[in-house]
Amino acid sequence: MTKALGGMSRRVRTLVVAAALFVALLILSMTLPVPYVVLSPGPTCNTLATCDGEQVIQILGRKPNPTSGNLNLTTVSYSTSKLTVFDALRAWMQSDEVVVPHSALFPPGQSTQQVNKQNASDFSASQDDAVVAAACELGYPKAFGVLSVLPKGPSKGKLAVGDVFKTVDGKPADSYPKLRAVLSAKQPGDTVAVVVRRNTSPTAGSTKTETVTLSRPPAGAKGGSLGVTVPPDRECLAPYQIVLGLNSEIGGPSAGMMFALGILDKVGDQDLTHGKFIAGTGTINPDGAVGPIGGIQLKMIAARDAGATVFLAPAGNCSDVNGAIPSGLQVVKVATLQGAVQALQAIHQGRSVPGC
Repeated sequence: MTKALGGMSRRVRTLVVAAALFVALLILSMTLPVPYVVLSPGPTCNTLATCDGEQVIQILGRKPNPTSGNLNLTTVSYSTSKLTVFDALRAWMQSDEVVVPHSALFPPGQSTQQVNKQNASDFSASQDDAVVAAACELGYPKAFGVLSVLPKGPSKGKLAVGDVFKTVDGKPADSYPKLRAVLSAKQPGDTVAVVVRRNTSPTAGSTKTETVTLSRPPAGAKGGSLGVTVPPDRECLAPYQIVLGLNSEIGGPSAGMMFALGILDKVGDQDLTHGKFIAGTGTINPDGAVGPIGGIQLKMIAARDAGATVFLAPAGNCSDVNGAIPSGLQVVKVATLQGAVQALQAIHQGRSVPGC
């Protein structure tokens, strides 16, 4: 009898030790970091108003239209802390969070700083494209000129957004190749005469000559720099300055369409919102084409949580939208900036619009 009890005691001890090891390994595995990132609905910003205390769209050189309603850009947030197995499982069970591999946001071989820098560059480029697309939609002619003036560049206070290049250093500069050829032959510190046709009020149409001392060119370029950004080709230029300012951690190109719509509402001849809360997402090309983006399911949730009732979605994202539309949100499929404008007018008039 004693022997039997002793044998059972050893089995119990073995089971207890095994269970303790299992629990320890389980706890260890649940607390180990894993190469995943949690995505969630991010903040939204009304392009017709202020965001983070800063006016999103400023119109200089003409009085902007009074606006009502919202044209909100939408974003996706991601976790920056180390993710454990437990964190990943918890997020995976949530309806408003998505777990993705870390490499989906930060490709191998690229540091976080490099990715953030690229996202910031894409965001800036999307703003430039939005300005051009809106100007084309408004019917302004194409020309080769200044898209933006660097705040600390040599042309600050001399050249202005919308200035159309005629000559630089006495040579034709009415296209990107011509301008680049002139600047490549110069050096930082050289002084050049820049002749432009002023495109902004009150001197629109007049010719202006400015003397600019060239600075160092961007990395990889030769010669000198005027300290301005220009389009790769002739683009539509408005006769007033459009300044897009959003000092935040938003990155990437996906806010382009909403920037363009905000510009149109502020300077166009149509009220796009009629007091409605409209949100959306999508890249924008200078020709007005709207492109697909990532994270649209989370952006729809962010829009609905903020109060939006209409959401503009790129046609290329419709497969991601189907079955994921939050209750109370009307999703409208758009392929171009003009199509988005027409859809908003149709909604106001009670007509049907294409949905995903």
